[in-house]
Amino acid sequence: MTFNMRLLSPFSFLLGLVVLVAYKVFSSIREKRRQHAEAARRGCSPCPVLPRKDLFGITQFRESIRATRADRGPKYVAEKLDSMSKDIHTIQVRVLDYDLNVTRDPENVRACFSSQSNDFDIGVHRTQSWKPLLGVGIFTSQGEAWKHSRALVRPQFAKEQVSDLDLAERHTRDLTNKIRAGSDGWTETMDLQPLFYNFALDTVTEFLFGYSVHAQNPDARAALPTVRGFDEPNLLELGVNFDKGKRWIEERGAFYKWYWLISSKDFDYRCREIHKLVDWFVYCRLQGGAKNTDPTLPDGRKKFILLHELAKDTQDPLELRNESLSLLFAGRDTVGALLGWVFYFLARHPHVYSKLRSIVLDQFGSSPTSEISFQQLKACSYITHVINETFRVAAVIPLNERVAVRDTTLPRGGGPDGSRPIFIPKGRQVLIATYAMQHRADIWGEDVEEFRPERWEEGRKVGFEFIPFGAGTRSCLGQQFSHTETDYIIVRFCQRFDRIENMDPGPIRLCHAIENRSGSGVQVRLHEAEDKS
Repeated sequence: MTFNMRLLSPFSFLLGLVVLVAYKVFSSIREKRRQHAEAARRGCSPCPVLPRKDLFGITQFRESIRATRADRGPKYVAEKLDSMSKDIHTIQVRVLDYDLNVTRDPENVRACFSSQSNDFDIGVHRTQSWKPLLGVGIFTSQGEAWKHSRALVRPQFAKEQVSDLDLAERHTRDLTNKIRAGSDGWTETMDLQPLFYNFALDTVTEFLFGYSVHAQNPDARAALPTVRGFDEPNLLELGVNFDKGKRWIEERGAFYKWYWLISSKDFDYRCREIHKLVDWFVYCRLQGGAKNTDPTLPDGRKKFILLHELAKDTQDPLELRNESLSLLFAGRDTVGALLGWVFYFLARHPHVYSKLRSIVLDQFGSSPTSEISFQQLKACSYITHVINETFRVAAVIPLNERVAVRDTTLPRGGGPDGSRPIFIPKGRQVLIATYAMQHRADIWGEDVEEFRPERWEEGRKVGFEFIPFGAGTRSCLGQQFSHTETDYIIVRFCQRFDRIENMDPGPIRLCHAIENRSGSGVQVRLHEAEDKS
């Protein structure tokens, strides 16, 4: 009897494997037939399918990973769409064992974010990919859990909180103090990008926790308050931990349903170190209880600390960590990347910088210590044009995604001319190719690849073809905060420096790890103005 069982075991395993494969094949055929019938019932037509180089699309999947690692991921997506036709804006792609759609059509974007937003949400695989770092919060939750997060966080971004410029001024001084000119007025060649990320980290940690980590100027760092049961977190590696942690979740996200294959002890370490920092501030707040009041500013106003406001609505330490960490994550990366790209393009277009500086001096004066009001910043339209054009060309968030929560449609992409609706079955991922959409010549003109802020002076009314902060109910709550910090830095730089010179002759490199930053940094020389007073 034992002998027969030994003989049967391999056979049973093989038989079971054959049955499983047969079941999967049968189920796939049945589901495709159902989808075809449902598409016909809804009056949909198929959209173009990206040709595969092998049975499962593994070659193209590897190509996309290589392109991202070579700092050209967003361009790769645009090139794949163009390879079908410059007139084709929505395609279907087979990757491993699943299908997805990629679109750069504003009408389809409108459907995903607004007009049919109830049919779409972020995907469970994105949630699982990001959760080890960010937990369950406003960027990773769905449905009712997301509504709860949004309701908790949204009131804290009132205009009067994000328009307070004292925060920007303090950390702008720390930034500009790092820039030293020689006797000829010129600085040495320097990379501004790390300075901008440090600035963003310093401002957002003070906004969130009431305590700046002073990445820019560690000597200004005050002693952390004592928290029982906690080792003091390592502030020196915070930026590095964020960057390496984001790299891991970007790779996990690229593998979609196979995200769990991408894991490492390094990723676990980065997550632990970041959590340690945020938990420190959360428990410091909870330990203080009602006595832990917001400090008073010199003019008598209470200093706004977002974590303290959140703690009035929840005392759950994990919820406080997840929500504040999500905002820390977004606030640092969006502002840091945007500032880097602004000066990347200004260095390559000195005539734009000259015009911008002339306008700034006219509206704000030449002194880098002059008073600036929020209303003045918002009234300077050319700064807004420069920022918009930066967002358009570089696409700080070059790719977004939604997943169908039920069988639904997208309004365009099907039929011979792409004007027919297409069927999107439940569970299908839709990638919104923001970078590719913002580089469509039929929308933006034949000079689409040119950095030209003046295009925004031409009465352009934009819709869903330009969504730098997303759109609809999930649009970024911190967009006003990001704009204000960026506006302020631009004004102070223009007041202090009359010229900016590009020192990087290489082509643009799009380093995409959630946000998109320059892969070569922002290599420039700056000339100190003589007319500042």
